[in-house]
Amino acid sequence: MSVFPKISLRLEVENYLKANFLNKEVVSAFGKQEAERKFETLLQNLSHPPSFTTVRVNTHLASVQHVKTLLHDELQKQFNGLSFPVLQHPDLQDVLLIPVIGPRKNIKQQHCEVIVGAQCGNSVLRGAHVYVPGIVSASKFMKGGDTVSVYSDIKGKCKKGAKEFDGTKIFLGNGISELSRKEIFSGLPDLKGIGIRMTEPVYLSPSFDDVLPGYLFLQNLPSAVVTHVLDPQPGERILDLCAAPGGKTTHIAARMRDQGEVIALDKIANKVEKIKQNALLLGLNSIRAFCFDGTKALKLDIDTEGEPPFLPESFDRILLDAPCSGMGQRPNMACTWTLKEVTSYQPLQRKLFTVVGGDTLLREKGDFYYFDILKTEQTVFIAALVTLTKMWKKPMEE
Repeated sequence: MSVFPKISLRLEVENYLKANFLNKEVVSAFGKQEAERKFETLLQNLSHPPSFTTVRVNTHLASVQHVKTLLHDELQKQFNGLSFPVLQHPDLQDVLLIPVIGPRKNIKQQHCEVIVGAQCGNSVLRGAHVYVPGIVSASKFMKGGDTVSVYSDIKGKCKKGAKEFDGTKIFLGNGISELSRKEIFSGLPDLKGIGIRMTEPVYLSPSFDDVLPGYLFLQNLPSAVVTHVLDPQPGERILDLCAAPGGKTTHIAARMRDQGEVIALDKIANKVEKIKQNALLLGLNSIRAFCFDGTKALKLDIDTEGEPPFLPESFDRILLDAPCSGMGQRPNMACTWTLKEVTSYQPLQRKLFTVVGGDTLLREKGDFYYFDILKTEQTVFIAALVTLTKMWKKPMEE
């Protein structure tokens, strides 16, 4: 059920996405009218949270059934005895699903208002409370303990202050203020805790802050699917080219029973530290994370003894989930990017893509997995891969 408007996009971006969606195969299968309806439904769905919250069980430390039982008990505590079903995914056995309750339409909006940034608002719709850094504006006389209505400034137009915001705002639900307005905007640098504790969200989802750390990893379903498609095996050497924050990296290591070696690369140092922290938290020792530019991962003449860059034929499998616009993240109510910005990732994607070509990093009969949803990009990359394989020792089968 839709309660929010469809995602707000620049016309040039919407037309670009529509042209990709309405490709020959889709129109042939459904007809143009039905294909256009499906595209509009997609835009509508993007502004709403998924129907389920998905978490991945760290099977390296515990069984799925054990963690499922623990999670059920944790959720009952969180919601004061309200029973939340915890379901095991029928195909992805290490993934648990928790249904999202909503939209709840009979929530009374309060006179006291709090405006939060779009990113904060998206997190609230996924079960988070409102943290102080996410608050943009609040009613002038708001005190700690007040019941307030929380709204998302989806277009980023609200200025900090007490003046009532009359721009586009989306109601997210009600909560209790933990602090006064004066305290929130005091400017103290260490004020980063919960500002509004959500009590009546439009979409009710569990909060996973510090819930079963080490046993659970909060991960979107498409990301969890990736490792199952990759199908890593114990003892293999696997490269994750753009690995941060380490969700797929740690999933790969767990699926390998922590036997073998997973090399994780990312060019931003603090993101690499996050990969290392996640590996430590999940008790995985087979992961080696490096701050390194993935486009330079191939080295033809020098053996660096296990550190990047690497010699040809160093890996059994390579995963490339390249940087992208992230527009498919849900919920996402507005994107102000231009078409140039949306497509700006393609040169980097192509450059990373070619790392597996020529004198490839893959071992003979190794597997390369690249994930992308845009038809036009897929066509370009497949053509590039076919060209590159002409230089390989053994031609790729059609």
